[in-house]
Amino acid sequence: MNTPLRILVAEDEVGDAVLLWRAFAKAGVNPPVYFAGDGQEVLNYLDGHPPFDNPVEYPLPNLLLLDLGLPRVNGFEILSWLREHPTLHDMLVVVLSSANDPEQIQRARALGANSYVVKPQDPSKLIDVVKRLQEYWLGIKAPTTESSIAI
Repeated sequence: MNTPLRILVAEDEVGDAVLLWRAFAKAGVNPPVYFAGDGQEVLNYLDGHPPFDNPVEYPLPNLLLLDLGLPRVNGFEILSWLREHPTLHDMLVVVLSSANDPEQIQRARALGANSYVVKPQDPSKLIDVVKRLQEYWLGIKAPTTESSIAI
């Protein structure tokens, strides 16, 4: 990846967002990490709508960690919107979900998710997930929709 890694986390559960934030810190993940609490906020951030219209303060991410069960606009709708967007359609998207449902996994991949990661039950294992995500995505030169990560 030629540009520095910037991550947007789409997570509506405050407890999960805090656990992710802690996992990023404990894993020593250095890229800027931004959080959005619902699907509409994700779309506003990605499209640069206020209050996210300052690209210095809110730069476009090059990795989206996406929860599917977001309020207002769900993760599947975000995936569809993103893959049809004229300039953001190639953004790397990892679905980070607590659901290990084969139908959801297949639907997310069909809509263009680069990978689907099931959130571990044990919060301490989230640190390993974060480390592997950073190592994997930083090592990619030309991502495809076939990319996947084993966690």
